[in-house]
Amino acid sequence: MNELIKLVEQWSKDKGLDQTESSKQALKFFEEAGEVSAALARNNKPDLKDAIGDTVVTLIILGQQQGMSLERCLATAYDEIKGRKGKTVDGVFIKNDPKNIQ
Repeated sequence: MNELIKLVEQWSKDKGLDQTESSKQALKFFEEAGEVSAALARNNKPDLKDAIGDTVVTLIILGQQQGMSLERCLATAYDEIKGRKGKTVDGVFIKNDPKNIQ
C-alpha cells in the first residue's frame, strides 16, 4: 500500500497536480464518488472497483496538496472512531450523541 501511495504521489508530481488548487481536486473527488454511486446502482463490480480506486487516488492527491499523508489522515479518523458507541440501522452506523443520551 505504501508503495502504491508513493507511485500515485509521484504521478501527481509528474502531471503537476501536486501544485494545483485543492478545490479542483475536491471537485474531481466528487466526480469519482458519483461514479462509485453509479456503479453500485448498476451492480457493476468492475466499474465499482475502478471508481473506488480513482476516489482513493483523488484523496491521496488532495492530501498531498495540503501537506498531509493518506496514512496520517486515516490514522486521525480511526483514532476518532475506534471507541465510538452507537448502533447500525438499515446498514448505516448511527453514533450515540452524548448530548441526547437520557
